[in-house]
Amino acid sequence: MNNCISYSPRASLAIVGVNIQQMGIWDMIGQQVKIQQKTVTHSPLQKLQDAFINIMAGGRGIVEVNQRVKPDASLSCAFGRQRCADQSGVSTTLNACQAENVVQMRQAMAAIYQRYGAGYCHDYGRRCQLLDIDMSGMPAGRQGEGSEKGYFAKQKNKRGRQLGRVYATLYDEIVSERLYDGKTQLNRCLPELVAETETVLNLNPGFRQQTILRIDGGGGNDADINHLLMRRYQLLVKVTHWKRVEKLAATVAVWETDPKDPRRQAGWVQEPFAYDQPTRQLAVRCQTKKGTWQTAILVFNLADDQLSWLNQQGKRPYAPPTDPIWRAVYAYDLRGGGVETAIKGSKQGLGIIKRNKKSFHAQEMLLLLGQLAYNVTAWVRNGLASCEARLRQLGMLRMVRDAFHIAGMLAFNAEGHIVQISLNQAHHLAAAFIDAFACFLARDGTVANLRQI
Repeated sequence: MNNCISYSPRASLAIVGVNIQQMGIWDMIGQQVKIQQKTVTHSPLQKLQDAFINIMAGGRGIVEVNQRVKPDASLSCAFGRQRCADQSGVSTTLNACQAENVVQMRQAMAAIYQRYGAGYCHDYGRRCQLLDIDMSGMPAGRQGEGSEKGYFAKQKNKRGRQLGRVYATLYDEIVSERLYDGKTQLNRCLPELVAETETVLNLNPGFRQQTILRIDGGGGNDADINHLLMRRYQLLVKVTHWKRVEKLAATVAVWETDPKDPRRQAGWVQEPFAYDQPTRQLAVRCQTKKGTWQTAILVFNLADDQLSWLNQQGKRPYAPPTDPIWRAVYAYDLRGGGVETAIKGSKQGLGIIKRNKKSFHAQEMLLLLGQLAYNVTAWVRNGLASCEARLRQLGMLRMVRDAFHIAGMLAFNAEGHIVQISLNQAHHLAAAFIDAFACFLARDGTVANLRQI
């Protein structure tokens, strides 16, 4: 593409691609990841990059590389690629990934997050860091390695793998995530996820005391709770053991009704279980349609002011109630607007459950590319929100479907470098893209503007 002007249906994504080149993200990955595969036309790293562009462009399967990325040569140029590999070559490279390549990619993800992640730069002296930890099912066929019958929400007898994720809720960023076989539950992988998070965020003892871990019930066994309490974390977690739940709930003297939901009640446990560090324990029960009660126990070592602060965080904050009981319950409820929403965004917006590989390591590599795509998209959204605050509410699906699909024209110089990107001025997000990223593109002499297309 020399001295030419090219049309792209994703010119806004091309702006993101140029910005990613400026950040040196793929240079950082190339320093770490060394896949043992012969280079004919495209190197293994370049084919991984094509898979990443496909995710950012809204591609669900690897096959969509041929439909979304390959025909749009100007988009590939924006990401530093002269042309796109065939989908079969991309798939072969993913299949060639080994365990050591996955480790290398995780190291690269950690380095990228430490350089650009807002969660890594968190000011622990000003407020607490909030990390949500959860597991989610990743359905897959029976031929896939690690694909087993396990727990998949509302899907009985389903096979697949499990995704474990640590999510920086205040910043809408993925700190760490791992893939497990279909039978793995959170209690088996929680220590590993927390240990990796400590490495990525460089959590020293002082930082850990200012870090709140809000954990799904699968991670609430005695060993996990005691381990995290001894590590000096602030905890908000459900108890796993159902017999323990029944025994503790039986000691509740007074059940209070939720002012927002008459079918839910909560009360303080009068004879709490003795963990290695002091905790408060709260029983919460919900009435089913059949009239029976389902009960859970919340364990936490948070002060009332911390619970009030938690109620004000997240995408759908609550006004802190005066009763400490409902401060704790509502603070835990906000997981639904935190990590659960983030996982839903990855599945719907980035299609992480649509790309299944038979090789477990290939699937892990795809998962890490999805993690990178999520964080990059979150950073782009933050940039857009700095110009138009309402755009902070855009989820992953709308970012990929709407924000990254603004048509425009790309102009190239004699050396084949992009010198101008013009977005369709009729699109309601085009002006925000220009305002947010024009100054960054200008560092390399690239002009970004609006025009009638």
